[in-house]
Amino acid sequence: MDYVGRKIPKIDGIGLVKGTPAYTSDLSINNNALIVKILRSPHASARITSIDTSKALAMPGVECVLTYKDVPQTPFTLAGQSYPEPSPYDRRILEDVVRYVGDEVAIVAAGDEPTAIRALAAIKVVYEVLTPVLDVESALDNEVLVHTAQPHTNFDVGCDASRNIAAAHSLEFGDVEAELARSEVVVEQTYRTQAQAHAMMETYRASTSFDVQGRLQVMTSTQIPYHVRRHLSHILGIAKSKIKILKPRVGGGFGGKQTASVEIFPAIVTMKTGKPAQLVYTRQETFSCTTSRHAMILTVRIGADRDGTIRVVDIHTLSDTGAYGEHAPTVFWVVGQKTLPLYSSVCRYHGHAVYTNKAPGGALRGYGATQGTFALESAVNELAEKLGMDPAELRLKNLIREGDSHEALSGSVAGAPEVLASSTLHRCIERGMELIDWKKKYPGKNLAPHIKRGYGMAVTMQGSGISKIDTGSVTIKLNEDGFFTLSHAASDMGQGSDTMLCQIAAEILEVEMEHIIVASFDLDTLPYDPGAYASSGAYVTGRAAVIAAEQMVQQMREAAARLLKLSPAEVDYENGMFTGPGEVQMSLSNLATTLCSFAGMDQLVSKGTYGGETSPPPFMAGFAEVEVDLETGESRVVDYVAVVDCGTVLNENLARIQVEGGIVMGIGLGLYEEVRYSSSGRLATNSFMEYKIPSRQDIGEIRVAFEESHEPTGPYGAKSIGEVVCNTPAPAITEAIYNATGVRCRSLPVTAEKILLHLGN
Repeated sequence: MDYVGRKIPKIDGIGLVKGTPAYTSDLSINNNALIVKILRSPHASARITSIDTSKALAMPGVECVLTYKDVPQTPFTLAGQSYPEPSPYDRRILEDVVRYVGDEVAIVAAGDEPTAIRALAAIKVVYEVLTPVLDVESALDNEVLVHTAQPHTNFDVGCDASRNIAAAHSLEFGDVEAELARSEVVVEQTYRTQAQAHAMMETYRASTSFDVQGRLQVMTSTQIPYHVRRHLSHILGIAKSKIKILKPRVGGGFGGKQTASVEIFPAIVTMKTGKPAQLVYTRQETFSCTTSRHAMILTVRIGADRDGTIRVVDIHTLSDTGAYGEHAPTVFWVVGQKTLPLYSSVCRYHGHAVYTNKAPGGALRGYGATQGTFALESAVNELAEKLGMDPAELRLKNLIREGDSHEALSGSVAGAPEVLASSTLHRCIERGMELIDWKKKYPGKNLAPHIKRGYGMAVTMQGSGISKIDTGSVTIKLNEDGFFTLSHAASDMGQGSDTMLCQIAAEILEVEMEHIIVASFDLDTLPYDPGAYASSGAYVTGRAAVIAAEQMVQQMREAAARLLKLSPAEVDYENGMFTGPGEVQMSLSNLATTLCSFAGMDQLVSKGTYGGETSPPPFMAGFAEVEVDLETGESRVVDYVAVVDCGTVLNENLARIQVEGGIVMGIGLGLYEEVRYSSSGRLATNSFMEYKIPSRQDIGEIRVAFEESHEPTGPYGAKSIGEVVCNTPAPAITEAIYNATGVRCRSLPVTAEKILLHLGN
């Protein structure tokens, strides 16, 4: 193949490195835009008894000040999910109740930023301070309620505001309790994962205005342009046709921009004033006033025979969704969906996602599988120790294999469990063992009296799109001189979806990639796509690109046959040239030029749409070598080996970058990214001075290898890779630390202080 499977640079890479304008703030060139700022609650839970905006409104340069009295009270969710969303409709633009420190109280718009900031200070608010619910373990059935009214839900997701439950779920295959009773060895442990910030470079931002047709034009950094339009239509009560969405290049999202955190505020300012408006969140607002990974408490029970045969897995989860339930049901469900199929046909997943008076949880790369993997893989490592087995060998003995069926695999229906069509997970483990020299080095070694090195491993699975729900579309247009325009709405936020789709189209159209223009900016011209989430780019939108490109080739052959006065069956197409019997030929350029003229009178546009009946899982095995200083408690990942099954590797450059970036995020979760709240519910780690993410100096060697499988439903056999890569570091690292020190940390992150306290005990 000429393009698929090749190491091709990103088509936008050079321009972005050179600083060519591409992002929302680069392109927001309206110098008359009002600056929007948000007055935020200083209390974790309070009722607004009075609010006086008169002094702020009287200030020169202040255009408007909006409170809950001035905005629609339509309930909604900001979760970027296909309609009807499963997340509860528990938000309003502004309310007389605030539910976390940072919740919105008032919206100010002024001619410049200093004036807007002064106007915020001039607003006088009197609060009735209420008792907050800050502890996730005491939230369930607490007499203090985060939401006093029951939110609307489109489905029965178990939401019960009277019990502080945003979502509940229970899934069981086989008799779990009976199987646990029969098991010769049982491990039961509780694990805790913290909230985690997205820490993307570009903070949240959007600008709004009315275009010449009176449509509300919204330029925004988002992963979900189509969902943003639907949100605004619902909340503001205007038709979708009256909303124009522009989505420039996204400067990082990692799931954060799968929630429409900012667009509504400048939009309502423009609606009220008729003037352009823009809102750019500060870094502190990005930390404190948007969403994070859901903090969770997970209790795992695993039953096994003494020979290492795993008989049963049981996972109970308590998820902290914070003040609002964006993504609460789905993240909670995914914890079980992306862990239960791994080891045993007898399994259960159950628990609750609960409301607390803290910043809301939301979508973040890994989307529940990260938390579930940490708990399950940590428990499997503890089981291996209890059995006296090598944890790699324990996994090789028990893991699901290609051709196996499991009722928890995506696409299963009652009585018809889905069959795993592609997996090289066992080869991933064996390759990883070779690369890190596992058999010689495990479990650890001493480098000096106070310097120890330990080794740990973990495996994981994810999904490829959301089966039987999300669909993506691609259109391809043949232009007048033989180049093509490929249009899609799967937001490229650095993962390289524009490049990947261009590769696929070029392979099938048999043209140079330079002859394909990728368009993904203006929603008016783009086909439907749910957006960049759920690891759907390569699998869902990539498959749509295959269909669109194949359809374009067929249309071109038919058009060439008509012009050459041949039947389509007589026309062959290869490398931009149409040929027929008797040396009859026509170039792609001639075809395109003729079709645009009176002689051809045709415009070729093809369309491909795809949605999966299943969500084929990619797999990964991760191996960590961690060095620990027993005098300071400091841990450092010296070497991390990742071996990935993402089906066919469409572009190794892009795939390798995805793996490396995901591993660094996982290392951050495991060792560095600590979230602290004050006793009153204020987020203390709201800047990069307080919230540490790993820098290049914190990361040792990362080695990446691929063990390809062939997924029959994927484009050229491909599956996803974007999320699976961040799941294994935390459990592999904690196991390595245990093997180096004897300290087993079941609560993330594993800080130096925790290690020293354990060593002291």
